[in-house]
Amino acid sequence: MASAPQSSLKAPAAAAAGSQFTLLRQRRFLPFFVTQFLGAFNDNVFKNALVILIAFKTVEMSAEESGLLVNIAAGLFILPFFLFSSTAGQIGDSREKSALIRRIKMAEVCIMLLAAIGFLTHSINLLLAVLFFMGAQSAMFGPVKFGYLPQHLDNSELTGGNGMVEMGTFMAILLGMMLGGFLMTLDNGVYWSSAFVVCIAAAGYLSARGIPATPAAQPGLAINWNVFTQTWRTVRLTMGNKIVFLSILGVSWFWFLGSTYMVQLPNYTRRILGGDETVYILLITMFCIGIGIGSLACEKLSARRVELGLVPLGAAGLSAFGIDLYFSAPTLSAGATALIGIEPFLQAAGGWRCLADIVLIGLFGGFYIVPLVAVIQERAERAILSRVIAGNNILNAMFMVVAAILAGLLLGVFGWSEDEVFLGVAILNAAMAVCMFILAPEFLRRFVGWLGFGRASGEARTNKD
Repeated sequence: MASAPQSSLKAPAAAAAGSQFTLLRQRRFLPFFVTQFLGAFNDNVFKNALVILIAFKTVEMSAEESGLLVNIAAGLFILPFFLFSSTAGQIGDSREKSALIRRIKMAEVCIMLLAAIGFLTHSINLLLAVLFFMGAQSAMFGPVKFGYLPQHLDNSELTGGNGMVEMGTFMAILLGMMLGGFLMTLDNGVYWSSAFVVCIAAAGYLSARGIPATPAAQPGLAINWNVFTQTWRTVRLTMGNKIVFLSILGVSWFWFLGSTYMVQLPNYTRRILGGDETVYILLITMFCIGIGIGSLACEKLSARRVELGLVPLGAAGLSAFGIDLYFSAPTLSAGATALIGIEPFLQAAGGWRCLADIVLIGLFGGFYIVPLVAVIQERAERAILSRVIAGNNILNAMFMVVAAILAGLLLGVFGWSEDEVFLGVAILNAAMAVCMFILAPEFLRRFVGWLGFGRASGEARTNKD
């Protein structure tokens, strides 16, 4: 086991006593944070530039063909998480992580050079292949990324460090979507997009060079290259610890919810709120900001420990404000004859309430996701952590696919509206939370302790359930 060398990577307790923002001044965190931020940022610059190119810039393509390609693109990015996560988890456990991250980021530079060729030649097929390669690169990076943190952060820093990472990820998603869309609207947008994705990838590689050496958790691990058998083994590996497995299911459920909101928000804005693209940008921005604030607040609320008591709070808020979003929306589009912008949206009855619901869904989502990720890192065995994270990524992708299929059925077959889909998943979230907390009462015990009504039970730490 690698516990001894791993502990030496962590800062002394005195140095770790500051807030999560002090991590940004330390080599064990800053280069890693910048690297993962730039990776998520570049993914979304490229993906949104490609979507804009397909939807608006390829004039010989019909609306039906465009819509089909956009959905194919979404599937091509998720598919590698099923195909390569199990292999990535094994490699992440068996290799020194800083060198592995540099190789993954160099691969991104090469992939983005292919993207530049695809943009400049308007080769949609090449760009779709690049999207698959980007998904593969992200699938390889995920287990290494979340396996890296526990080797460099003390348990008291895991919540704060993960809060920073979650905040950075959603800010990167937001900024990347905006920049990708903006670049493609410029004159010679393909040139700008090509230049930016290559430069961002190069910056990510340079930042990765500053990541400190991180020993392999299980050197010499024999890698099973059979994707199918290893995928099943990897998923089974997540089931070895009850709290870890339920936390992984909770993380996957968060991505089920998050992908539902992100995917349906454009049509919700247009069809339910009667808002134009500026209203959509406002809502998606506030949703991501809400998640960022909630993620950063977890450290303060958890008193610098991995606090499972925040998970019931987050689940309750996700359901409460998801349900309220349904009731805030109907008055906004009543009598509207044209799509409205931000000012009339906010002036309409329910506008501010709707915006507050979106922000608070994001905020409580941060309370929900950060402790779950931290407890996986804290309680999973160090020697298998990257493989556990790989199993988490496989289940995340599966839940996101199920979310897309379910939303498609509800909207297309059963005739639901987007706000009814949001209401449905908010109610389903409450049911899922009840099941989760019945199976693992520690979540509720810690919540009671966090509230101050049961300090002893709240302080209890059961590493094996």
